[in-house]
Order: sequence, then structure tokens, then C-alpha cells
Amino acid sequence: MIRILAFVIALVCAVPAVAQIPKEQAPASYKVKFDTSKGVVVVQVTRAWAPQGADRFYNMVKSGFFDNTRFFRVVSGFMVQFGINGDPAVMAQWRDAPIPDDKVTQSNKRGFITFATSGPNSRTTQVFINFNDNTGLDGAGFAPFGRVVSGMEVVDAFNAEYGDGAPRGRGPDQGRLQREGNAYLAKEYPRMDFVKKATMER
Repeated sequence: MIRILAFVIALVCAVPAVAQIPKEQAPASYKVKFDTSKGVVVVQVTRAWAPQGADRFYNMVKSGFFDNTRFFRVVSGFMVQFGINGDPAVMAQWRDAPIPDDKVTQSNKRGFITFATSGPNSRTTQVFINFNDNTGLDGAGFAPFGRVVSGMEVVDAFNAEYGDGAPRGRGPDQGRLQREGNAYLAKEYPRMDFVKKATMER
């Protein structure tokens, strides 16, 4: 019995601890500077607009999640989407930790930033910036948590040649992107714009 117990303890100790994603509460208002391949974009977040989304975004930025991530879905006249980490192992940790829905208190107007969702309580890491006033998204549960306050002309300049994903465009397959990371994009979509680094503005 002692030998069996010792063996079980050894097995438990040998299993690496599962990384915990940060869950710090964000300030009431904060700014994030995105240094991108096209220039600098500054986003101001207002926590009261969508507290769950604002907290998740805050922790993603502080942990370096957005660094070297691609703008993988750029649909002219609609929006630009990003938020899939280039390292599949990192992405898996965040993808398996969805956040609860926020009430929609703001409209998806031009320059507003919002988490993507595939249904109730399914938001994880993907966000998008509206190119135009996409108010039709408001009733579908897309809750803006901030807006671009500087550099919207940079957002407008992101490379849209790949467009949407199949079948509506020739953009990347999101499942493959999550499995293979930036290696897939570098090979198949070499001219895709990207975030160099995201930092909290002082």
C-alpha cells in the first residue's frame, strides 16, 4: 500500500501544473497602445460599458497575449478581427476559459472595439474594430468595451487583400490557425498586418 501511494504521489508531482490565466479587475478606464506593422493605434477602454470584456482585455494586454498576433480577418467596410495568439499552446489556455456575456450598453459604431462571440457566454480572446457603424450587431449580443481614440487611419490601412475566411473570402481557416499558430500564417498569408506589441498607456 505504501509503495502504491508513493507511486501515485510521484505521478501527481510529475504532471505539470496547468497555467492559470490572469483574472485581475481592470481600472474604470485605461488606454492600450498597439504598435502595429502599419503604425500606432490607441484604444481607450471604459469598464462600465462591458465589465467582463474590459477585464479580459486588460489581462490579455498585461500578459503580452497580443504581441505578434495577426489581423487575420480584415473585411473592408465591416471590421478587422484579431486575437488568436501565434503560439497554439498559449491560445489553448485562453480558448478554454470563456467569459460571461456583458449587457450591450454601447453601439458598434466606427472605431468601437468588441469581443467576437459565437453564442451565449462564448467570448474568449478574439476582438474586432468596426470600420463602419455596424449597429446591426447590437441586438446580437456584441458588446463594445472601448474605442479607438488615436490611429483610426492606421486601422483603415490594414491589408484587406485576404478578406474574410472561406467561403466568403480567401482568408485563413481559424481552426488551422489555432492549431498551427503564426507558422501557418507566415507561410500562407505573408502580407498580413500584425501587432508588434501592445502596452498600457501611461
